Amino acid sequence: MLLSQNKNYKKMKTFGASKEFLLAEEIEWEVVAEGVKRKIKGYDDKIMLVVVEFEKGAEGSPHEHHHSQVTYVESGEFDFTIGDVTKKVKGGDSVYIPPHVLHGAICRDKGTLIDVFSPIREDFMGD
Repeated sequence: MLLSQNKNYKKMKTFGASKEFLLAEEIEWEVVAEGVKRKIKGYDDKIMLVVVEFEKGAEGSPHEHHHSQVTYVESGEFDFTIGDVTKKVKGGDSVYIPPHVLHGAICRDKGTLIDVFSPIREDFMGD
């Protein structure tokens, strides 16, 4: 049976691609939780770059998704949990999160994370 013939198969929606040049002052922040806001900085259906700012004490609550994720800590300090392991990460560090692994972060010192997802986070795109 072809994957597309499986009634449980959900075809990924296509979003095309972002503009080639995305200037920071032209992109509005989206508040996603108390003390957490993000800007989508570029994407096509295979990859997405997102900048996320955290206030001290804000939390990226534990979650999992089918995307591969690499996060670069631009600034600040975070207690980052991937699976059953929690480590303190700070500006200059990075983490890799495999698909379907529970992960989250607590911001210990105001900071910024740069997330790369593959494929695109469809749930970030709205309707």
